[in-house]
Amino acid sequence: MLRAAFLASLMVSGVLVAVPPAVAESVVDCGYYCDDRDPSLPLEARRSAYRPGTTPPPTAPPSTGGVPPAASAVVCNRYCDARDPALAPADRLAQTVSVGGRQISLRFNDTDAMGWAVVSSAQQGDEVWLDRSFDAGVSWGSGSRLGNTAAPAGFGTWRTMMFNVDDWTGLGVGLLRACGRPAGSSAIACTSWYRTTWNAGERRTAAATALMQRYNLGTGLFDTTGWWNSANALTAVIDNIRVTGMNSYRYAIARTYDLNRAAWQGDFINDYNDDVAWWGLAWLAAYDLTGDSRYLTTARAGANHIHRFWDSVCGGGIWWSSSKNYKNAIANSLYVQLNAALHNRIPGDTTFLQRARAGWTWFLGSKMINSANLVNDGLNSSCANNNLTPWSYNQGVPLAALVELHRATGDASLLTRARALADASTTSTFLNPGGILFDDGGGGDVPSFKGVYVRGLAALNRALADRPYTSYLRRQADTAHARDRSSADSYDQPWAGPFQRSDAARQHSAVDLMNAVG
Repeated sequence: MLRAAFLASLMVSGVLVAVPPAVAESVVDCGYYCDDRDPSLPLEARRSAYRPGTTPPPTAPPSTGGVPPAASAVVCNRYCDARDPALAPADRLAQTVSVGGRQISLRFNDTDAMGWAVVSSAQQGDEVWLDRSFDAGVSWGSGSRLGNTAAPAGFGTWRTMMFNVDDWTGLGVGLLRACGRPAGSSAIACTSWYRTTWNAGERRTAAATALMQRYNLGTGLFDTTGWWNSANALTAVIDNIRVTGMNSYRYAIARTYDLNRAAWQGDFINDYNDDVAWWGLAWLAAYDLTGDSRYLTTARAGANHIHRFWDSVCGGGIWWSSSKNYKNAIANSLYVQLNAALHNRIPGDTTFLQRARAGWTWFLGSKMINSANLVNDGLNSSCANNNLTPWSYNQGVPLAALVELHRATGDASLLTRARALADASTTSTFLNPGGILFDDGGGGDVPSFKGVYVRGLAALNRALADRPYTSYLRRQADTAHARDRSSADSYDQPWAGPFQRSDAARQHSAVDLMNAVG
């Protein structure tokens, strides 16, 4: 909605800026509703009392494919869109780009989680505006050309009004960029995507917020990645809540559960036993955080389903999938972890403990752990180590499994074994070229592997009194933050950099990493 018409001047960051006149607080008034609200909207579509950093309403509002329902309307959080920058208590420059001799700048009021665009060296008719995206910069159709305004004659600097980055009512996690076009030109320049420091004040919360930009409210899963990766992404978000205390994204737990529990065979069960276990562990993390017993019940159902695939082929172990054509490391190490974790949360249990012990005994005797103390991918048709790639996640899950089994039994030898495995994986030049963890592979699966690894290593590190892996984990996090991060706090697969692209799998791995060290 364009503002009009009169000109005034004020100082912003030491620069004389021509703007529409300062406006009263009531220029766009928001009580239950904002000014200019469509009279056809139902009365129940009112503003939520939810604010980031607090527990959101128990029932999230409906979604249109992950985009907040009212994204194209005026967004009202602490203040409504189109607020005068003269009222901003803070002013942070994010980036400046040039086009046709003009400078286009993106500025933020981090206190109120709003931003605005500025054009400098302006000439009459130069346009400047904001774009707003609620899906990590993939699209911005509902937030295109916000505050679009043209510089009048005689003013070298011009700016938009302030607009909200997020949509708290619609649970939209957003980004802004500033764009401009010189008068009479078809050339357009835009800054990179950035956001306010709201819910992103340090690297752990910033990474989690960037991950939640990919959370689809309509599906309860994470766009740009797969089913099992979404389980790990949700686990990373839950762990982030635990380590930071930031509850802004707590709503995703129940939403994911409610929207997906009936999928596949129900209770997050499909044909792949590792997928079932990933979801089981996600729901145990949810149970630990919330105390809601339905999550524990679902994890238990998953573990019981997986146990049906234990047989005497190769002396024991579970099959990777319902096809029963491969016994591998990831499914069997997850079997140990999930069963041990269930025992630790179910008073009086003996069944899950027995399964976890049997699973570890078989795993240790399977020879999937090679002479370098690295875990290969699985067994061949002769029940021998297939010597396939020792992916990082195959090193990480056994660590987490042994921590849970030690908690269940008190057997100190389990931590001794875990430490030997961790020493091997943290010093392996294959896994850590140049000292930075890397899995050499693409596709949809591999980008999640490192997150699983550092999650398991961090669990072991916490269980050991001398915290022997803190420096390793911190080196990974510091390197990724410095070399592999976009302007929007998104991360790519190689933590050594450079950043090229991101998705929810790459991002949850970074969240897992930041959770591990702070």
